[in-house]
Order: sequence, then structure tokens, then C-alpha cells
Amino acid sequence: MRLRRYVVAASAIAVISAMALAGCSTTPSSGGSSGSLTVAKPDGASVLATEINNPFIGTGSGMSLGYDRMIYEPLAIVNPVGKNETTPWLASKVKWNSDYTQLTVTPRAGVKWSDGKAFTADDVVFTYNLIKTTPALDLGGLKLTDIKKDGGNVVLSFGESKFVKQGDVLQVPIVPQHIWKGISDPTKDPAKDGVGTGPYTIKTFSSQGVVLKARTDYWGGTVPVATLKYLEYNDNTGLLRALQTGETDWAQIFITDFQKNYVDKDPKHNVFWGANVLSPDMILVNTTKAPFNNVAFRKAVNMVVDRKAHAVTARSNAGPELTSVTGIPQDQYLAPEYKDAKFTIDVDGAKKVLTDAGYTWSNGALIDPSGSPVSFTLQDPQGWNDYVTGIQLVAKQVHDTLGADAKVATPDADTWFANVANGNFDAVLHWTGSGSNPWHIYDDVMNSTYLDQAVDGKVSDNFGRYSNPEATSLLKDYAQASDQAARTEALNKLQKIFVEDVPAIAIGTHPQLGEYNTRKFVGWPSESDQYATADPTQPSAVQVIMKLKPAGK
Repeated sequence: MRLRRYVVAASAIAVISAMALAGCSTTPSSGGSSGSLTVAKPDGASVLATEINNPFIGTGSGMSLGYDRMIYEPLAIVNPVGKNETTPWLASKVKWNSDYTQLTVTPRAGVKWSDGKAFTADDVVFTYNLIKTTPALDLGGLKLTDIKKDGGNVVLSFGESKFVKQGDVLQVPIVPQHIWKGISDPTKDPAKDGVGTGPYTIKTFSSQGVVLKARTDYWGGTVPVATLKYLEYNDNTGLLRALQTGETDWAQIFITDFQKNYVDKDPKHNVFWGANVLSPDMILVNTTKAPFNNVAFRKAVNMVVDRKAHAVTARSNAGPELTSVTGIPQDQYLAPEYKDAKFTIDVDGAKKVLTDAGYTWSNGALIDPSGSPVSFTLQDPQGWNDYVTGIQLVAKQVHDTLGADAKVATPDADTWFANVANGNFDAVLHWTGSGSNPWHIYDDVMNSTYLDQAVDGKVSDNFGRYSNPEATSLLKDYAQASDQAARTEALNKLQKIFVEDVPAIAIGTHPQLGEYNTRKFVGWPSESDQYATADPTQPSAVQVIMKLKPAGK
């Protein structure tokens, strides 16, 4: 992402034309589809027990494995890396009004569903009406107020600005009206027909895997890869072995020491790329109880955390070290006063912050202003090796430098999720929301609206329960602003609050991972060509496929 380049051009009215369509054209390329690629996940055989091609069922086989991305397509694809560009897909043009409460899309001409029927504006209207009238399908919180045709266009209206949620709006999978109008419950129907506009159809489905066959009439031209095979492995170990041997070509898993365990197995062809999206990992601290209800202690811990050790030891260099004190992983969004402000380990400075706030030490143990020894527990689920290593590092760093009694707990995942939602924790290592701008990062840790919406003490976000009316107001200002200057002003103020009040402790980047090889095909996304991430389960997977070319040609 680059400076002030958001999902769409930040002008009074954002227009993205069909010329931005990368990797696809309606004119077939020379030659035909050839070869095959194997895509895999480590989620176990149960995913393939039942064929579920419904793109609105996230746990179904189609969405879990990612093959639905090759069948159902969105109006546009939003790039969370690179230049944050939006690539029109089933729409030839998308246009937002100045405050992002209305979107006008021009459905692409000449597109056919895989059963031969024509794709039209009616399919777009039907899909978004389906979401509007079925709350369980509105996973992105679109809050649609009106959907209508306007000549050859479709106009979508919303009850609030969608600047920060453009991806949620644009990347909805479009389904065929002529089939789905007969589905009585779209939240449960398996949609086994799998009719879409995408470049593939389902050839076979079995407990052994799913095979997709390239269409010969795809609107985007010749599909480079003739066959896609989707497999499931029982765990990361099995999938890693398949990647090492070339049994699998494309996957998304965390690999400890990826250079040694994957890339070096075939350094000429094997590629591991962690796309540095706007989703840092943070130590979420419970700001409602000791010791993290004291900002001085939060600041002190923030000053002694070794982020380089986290990147190297916990994350195996899967992504770059997080350096900005704002917690934002990419420099283009930084306020002027924080452009050069980097995290450093400052033990003496941390001790001064604590001393000035009334903390003392007794035989090396940190004592809070009330006279009690400072202790806390960091927790993350057992088996989450990178996160558990991360909290072990932090616990040792804080104990050795500040004298606090820092413990580590590793409950099972279900218990941990419940503890986080209920506030039954001192500190946890957690991811933050990902989007095409930093709003999602700060919304996750500073928006007190989530506290107001708590049900039986459970919150859906801002798990640290940080309450700051100014921050909440600024988040709203950013989301609803109608010009770039107003957004920049709000974001700069949010950065200042984050740095000075430390509502959470940013610790590391959390890239979208992807593994692939270039033995058969080239043209993959990479650090030097960030047109998409390399995760085969993301909406951009179809864009990646259409960018590939046979190796050696």
C-alpha cells in the first residue's frame, strides 16, 4: 500500500474504469488452457464429507477449500496490498458518491453463467436483495437501504458510509437469479449445482478431493490452467510434506523456518510470501483491571517488548518486523509526527515511567502504587505455536526487565475464545481486523461502541475494553468523512491516542501467507508484484489464476 492510496481513488467521487482490469479481457488469448495445479488446506477430511458449494456458508467445502472463488465472482476485487487498487471484475465500472453511501455499478456485458444463461443486472439486484432481506447473509454488515436498476446500471444505497468497508460491499459473490430464486433457505442450501460466472466448473467431488475444469466460454478469455485439484490434509505437517515433494502446488499455512523447510527444498521454484496487510498482531490488555488499567504500566511494557525477537523467533521471519510506534504496518499512513518514530527497547525509560507513576521495587519485584506486587497472565490456545512462543517471549522480557510476575497459560481454543469475549483475561496475543486502510486496526482496540453493544458481558471486538469517547468519535469521523483531508486529520489524531494511551501493545505484523511453486506456471503475486496476496482462499484467487502463464513460454 502506498501513501494515501485507498481502496479507490480518494477524490470527491471515486471512479474505477474497466481499463483497471488486470489479467482479464473479454478477448480470448491465443492458445488454450493447459496443465493443472493442486491447491490444498490442512483442515482434515471432514471438510469433504459433504458437498456444499453455497458461497454464503463459510464452513462449507467450497469456501473452506477456496474453490468457490473459482465459481462465483464479485463485482470487483479489492487489493489489501500493493496500491490498494480496486479491480472491476463482474462490473466493468464502479462509482461511489462523495460520502460512500451510494454505489453505482455497470454490470459487465457478454458474461454467461456456466449453464449458458446470460448474466445481467437482474442477477446483481437479486444477490444484494438476498443479503438485504436475509440478515444471516449480511456478514459484512452492509446495511443496505435500497437496490435498484438505473438504465444499464445498478445503484446500491446504504444507511451509512462504506468507505472503510468497500471490500465487504464489492466482494460479495454474485449468484444466478434464475437458480437461486427457487432456493427456500439460502443460509442452508448446499447449492450443489455450483452455477457461477467464474472460469471453472466442478468436474468431480468426492471425499478424496474436488476437481475443477476450465470453461471454454469464460468472459475473461482463455483460462491458463486447465484443471484445478483441491485436497485436504489432516494437519500442517502433512500439507508441508506435500508442498516439499511437489504433490501440492498452492497453499496457505504457517511454516516454521520456511526458508529451510520449504524454500530451500527447491530454491529455484518454491516461493513463500507473507503479504504485509494492515492487520498487526497485538497484545490485547484488559484495561478494566490491574495491572493494565494503569497507563504507566501499559507504556512501560510497550517500551521493553522485543519486536525483533517476535519476528524472528515466534513468527520465523514470515513477515517483516513491526517498527512504527503507531502499530500501523506500512509507512504510507503515518502521521507526520510519527514518520520516523520507531519502536526501541528502552528499559531505563520504562523504569522512569513506572517510578514517576509511583511504582517501586522490592528485591527486584515490581510493586504497584498500592503496595501490591505486579503480576499478570498472558494466555493463548495450546497448539497455536507461533502465538504461544510470542507470549512466552513477552512474559520473559517483562519479568527480566521490569520485575513483574508474568505467567503464561495455554487453555484450549474454545475456552480461550470465551475468556476473550467475556473479559476473563489479563493479556492475550491477538490479531486485528484487516482492511484496505488502518481504520480496522484502531476500530478493533479503541471503539467503545462494542462495549455499549455487549450482550451478557460478551463483546464482539475491542476485547481489551478500552473506553475513550474521543477515539470512538474519531473512528466515526474517519468512517463517515467525505474527503481525504478529513480522514487524514482523524487518523492522525487516532495515532496520537494510540501512542500516548497504549490501549493495546502492537507487537508484530500478521501477513497473509501463501506458498506456491513456479515449476509449471509463472505470474504469481510476490513482494515485487503485489497485485494480490498469494492466499488461495481469498476473493483475489481468481485474479491470480487469470494472471498465470505456463512456465517457459
